Amino acid sequence: MISKCIAWWVLATSLASALADYRLPGGETTVFDASREAFTLPAENLNPRDFARFFSGDTLFNTNWVNASSVVDGRDGLGPLFNTRSCSSCHLKDGRGEPPNLGEVPDGFLVRVSLPGKDTKGAPKPHPIYGNQISVRSLPNAKPEARVSIEYEHINGSYPDGTSFSLLKPAIKMDNWGYGAPGRLLKSARVASAVYGLGLLDAITDEAILAQADPDDWDGDGVSGRVNRVWSPSRESYSIGKYGWKANKATLIDQTAGAFQGDIGITSPIFPDENHSPKHLDPIAFPSGGSPEIESRDLEDVVFYLKTLAPPASRFKNLESYESGKELFEVAKCSSCHTPQFQTREDYSIQALAGQTIYPYTDLLLHDMGDGLADKRPDFEANGEEWRTPPLWGIGLIPTVNGHSRLLHDGRARNIEEAILWHGGEAESSKQAFMKMPREQRRELLKFVRSL
Repeated sequence: MISKCIAWWVLATSLASALADYRLPGGETTVFDASREAFTLPAENLNPRDFARFFSGDTLFNTNWVNASSVVDGRDGLGPLFNTRSCSSCHLKDGRGEPPNLGEVPDGFLVRVSLPGKDTKGAPKPHPIYGNQISVRSLPNAKPEARVSIEYEHINGSYPDGTSFSLLKPAIKMDNWGYGAPGRLLKSARVASAVYGLGLLDAITDEAILAQADPDDWDGDGVSGRVNRVWSPSRESYSIGKYGWKANKATLIDQTAGAFQGDIGITSPIFPDENHSPKHLDPIAFPSGGSPEIESRDLEDVVFYLKTLAPPASRFKNLESYESGKELFEVAKCSSCHTPQFQTREDYSIQALAGQTIYPYTDLLLHDMGDGLADKRPDFEANGEEWRTPPLWGIGLIPTVNGHSRLLHDGRARNIEEAILWHGGEAESSKQAFMKMPREQRRELLKFVRSL
């Protein structure tokens, strides 16, 4: 009897410990805040001596940049072509963007464009005038590159139990070309991703990512995730991509500097050139805000801020709800791509993020998601059907923080359920497993994902 009690106690303690771990998706960095500020807080264990740098990056992230003719010095150089005036305009409260409503100029939503083929580094080949991203805003005396809108087709379907559903299939429309018709373009819509927890992903070793990869599906499970090897301007070498919807950026400084250049028109030491062609805009008419327009230290402070934004705690009510949802998640093989657990490297440059057990629910790999989600626009080694597995931590707080629940790369899914129903390709069997579950089990699985 005593031995049984001891065994029960050991099991209960083990399960409680597992639940406690899963309530800490960022390990010791995790913050306990489920309010509208849930994505905006520094790592719980961040050294107080680093707060000044964190808040410097926070200020820069929320700064509205102005044009270089302004009296403001040091935060000027906006445009002349741009999509937004600040990082936070796209990543409101460090959260997620959404598609524009009819007649709106997009915020937190953009369209990548390119010509067929690749450039000398293997990236998408830029259009000679419109580059690789459409700017929907401009300074006076310039014109936006195009007007962007979305039309939706309603796709109706039903589960095997007869429950009906409706999906939105987007079609991107671009007109009012500011600098002439572009001819044939490959295009792909993007919504801005949430930016918390990025440093923890950076602290995952390449070896750990490669250990998850199975490009030739040797285990025969139908899942063949692979890395995207991309050119890193900051490293001046090819590296494993971790960031972006197609894992097309290797480092956070590449990602951040690229966003400053492409989204705001701000040059940096990483990307020193303006985001427009001198063939269609006279550089003399638009003074520079400096060369570069954001200095290295300021750019590095923004990167530090992004690295040290903490993921919020999971919100499971009790051990039973966690365990039952986790079982359904694994039965549907969602965890084949949304890998629950990683360990960050012990020698990471920011001590607060080093040696942490984290639960991001991503493998950071590319997966073929089927024709329904395909954009037909390759990006380095990623083909037109492949997308990087997005992390799931904090996904249930997007409505609280950002006031919407739009998901997937272009925001077509209005909730988690619709995002699952868009899965295809390597994830087709997981989608079918979800669809075949009884209604109550589907609800339980969705509740589990919302609680991560």
